[in-house]
Amino acid sequence: MHGEYKVPGGKLVVVDLEVREGRIADVHLAGDFFLEPDEALIDINRAVEGLSVETDAATIAAAVRAALPDGAQLLGFSPEAVGTVVRRALVTAPGWKHFSWEVVHDAPVSPRMNLALDEVLTARVGDGRRNPTLRLWEWNESAVVIGSFQSLRNEVDPDGAARHGYDVVRRISGGGAMMMGANAIITYSLYVPASLVAGMTFADSYAFLDDWALQALRSLGVEATYQPLNDISSPQGKIGGAAQKRLANGGVLHHATLSYDLDGEVMTEVLRIGREKLSDKGTVSAAKRVDPLRRQTGLPREQIIDRFISTFTTMYGATTGHITEEEYAEAEALVESKFATDAWLQRVP
Repeated sequence: MHGEYKVPGGKLVVVDLEVREGRIADVHLAGDFFLEPDEALIDINRAVEGLSVETDAATIAAAVRAALPDGAQLLGFSPEAVGTVVRRALVTAPGWKHFSWEVVHDAPVSPRMNLALDEVLTARVGDGRRNPTLRLWEWNESAVVIGSFQSLRNEVDPDGAARHGYDVVRRISGGGAMMMGANAIITYSLYVPASLVAGMTFADSYAFLDDWALQALRSLGVEATYQPLNDISSPQGKIGGAAQKRLANGGVLHHATLSYDLDGEVMTEVLRIGREKLSDKGTVSAAKRVDPLRRQTGLPREQIIDRFISTFTTMYGATTGHITEEEYAEAEALVESKFATDAWLQRVP
């Protein structure tokens, strides 16, 4: 069995192993990481051998950590990465390059249509009717997008939203509210099969699916890092956040919204951002929490999006794709039956 795991911000970890009578055997760990002393590689392999095939990633990591000699240096990977790659080998999880990827950057649609397309395209990837896809959003009106489980009245000031021209919509994924001003953010959605993140913890999958985006940002001079669970940040402040939804048919939606040009004062008038949440993020001002990409890069929004597309295409061999007329029609029907209804918006009053 063979498994691979690219550590977000780190190195590639590879493992080959066998299974005998329900136990892991003949473990051979490899990769482009750094490890001192050399002999510690043998200790890691031996720590994994003999474990049950049902052992979870955390327990594998604990066994590896306990087996490491005093003073061992692991650079570019960790015992947790070993746990993840072993689990991925055991479930025969494929890597990014095992799939034929498409990149979609089509004409603007309404926020509700963008949300409906997320559900439609995720379901189609899960059913095998669409290749795994990266989609860059464009939209033609401003909106506040609240998480699936957020309270509408607790998150949004309706008077402030109306005054500043923001519609309010609800997405299918969890997480917090996002200000989506027209031409003021960069949002992308990944529609992937569950097999791509098999063997990973839910938390690890967030960083794994956004690692390419961090590389794109770093190529633009932004010192982007991932802050668990779902924040993309830099030394200047938070840039954006990610969210996920996993469908029963095996489709996984992972999307992220990054601030390009944000008026922090407008945000405080539209969103009800509590002091407890701000203090948890280490700041007292919502306006200072988010540091938009326009200021950090000095580049037009379109140029940043182009870099995102070129980075993803280069890394994973993606080709240009488009949303089909059938997919648009299915999304339009879903807007009418779900995303434009009070029942959906008010599902958590």
